[in-house]
Amino acid sequence: MIECWQGASPIARVDGRERLVFCSNDYLGLARDPRVAAAFAQAATELGSGSGASHLVTGHSRQHQALEEDLAAFLGRERALLYSTGYMANLGVIAALTGREDRVLQDRLNHASLIDAALLSRAELIRYPHADAAVVEARLADATRGRAVLATDGVFSMDGDLAPLTELAQIARRRDAWLMVDDAHGLGVVGARGRGSLEASGVDAGAVPILIGTLGKAFGTAGAFVAGSRDLIELLLQTSRTFIYTTALPAAVAAATRVALGIVAAADEERGRVRAHVELFRREAAQLGLALLPSTTPIQPIVIGSSQRALAMSEALWNRGLWVSAIRPPTVPEGTARLRVTLAANHTTAHVLQLIEALAAVARS
Repeated sequence: MIECWQGASPIARVDGRERLVFCSNDYLGLARDPRVAAAFAQAATELGSGSGASHLVTGHSRQHQALEEDLAAFLGRERALLYSTGYMANLGVIAALTGREDRVLQDRLNHASLIDAALLSRAELIRYPHADAAVVEARLADATRGRAVLATDGVFSMDGDLAPLTELAQIARRRDAWLMVDDAHGLGVVGARGRGSLEASGVDAGAVPILIGTLGKAFGTAGAFVAGSRDLIELLLQTSRTFIYTTALPAAVAAATRVALGIVAAADEERGRVRAHVELFRREAAQLGLALLPSTTPIQPIVIGSSQRALAMSEALWNRGLWVSAIRPPTVPEGTARLRVTLAANHTTAHVLQLIEALAAVARS
């Protein structure tokens, strides 16, 4: 259990001992940024600690409205709609758009919330091999009924690689399917301007009519949103059960996120620092012979294989002052237990080299 953090650094105090954290999703270090915290505190003083109701009753404040407008402008979309969590956003969107007569195609490595959303929608769920656009084309060509939604992570949370969005967008256009991208781990940190996996892949907004984003990762706060056309957002506002029937995020969270969004939009230097950390880590880890996956994002998994060995290595790193989580089945496929390293803008070069040195020692032992 974390007792406190060392300012805005990636160092946490746990049970009285400091640990250098390499498993957080706080990619730009904004979760403890004093500017974001100050905005939260001021809004909480003015608007209270909670929203008190759902958006459609009395829970929607001027801060919520302004954040939706800011997000839409940042992403080049007509509108955005806030949800309380990313899980609720995925459930609410897919359930609102599909039913028994429809199909939802999903990458086998998609986040659990996307898979659960398809199951709860009662549409036919078709899971295709990871990043296999050819199989997607074949399954969509075999259309027999209803609407088709093609849903994928933008950045895969356990592998760190990007979805083949260029190919998927072309297929979705040819086969008249809705392409939905959950870019939880891409927005803010991936792409030259932080516009996520679409920017990194050179895919424009028109090719991806449904974009899901979360605010608890690169933006450093909490909650989620869907961005798209006016018609899409109006439909969800009227029919998405996980939006309608839950209490809105506190207005203070929205106010803090607006400040974070402004920081993210100008964080070219910080994104460059993350890319430099990734390049350094991959170069040094390769020299150690560690089994890396082909990721260019801040998520850098080291595949160990055995769950027992992954846990032992995580514990050994912990004892050396480093916090790196072991990820095991069923979160990842059998035989692919791993150390999930994440790199952030508030890490330093010295931090990354400290991790490499510890990994070398642990691997030897």
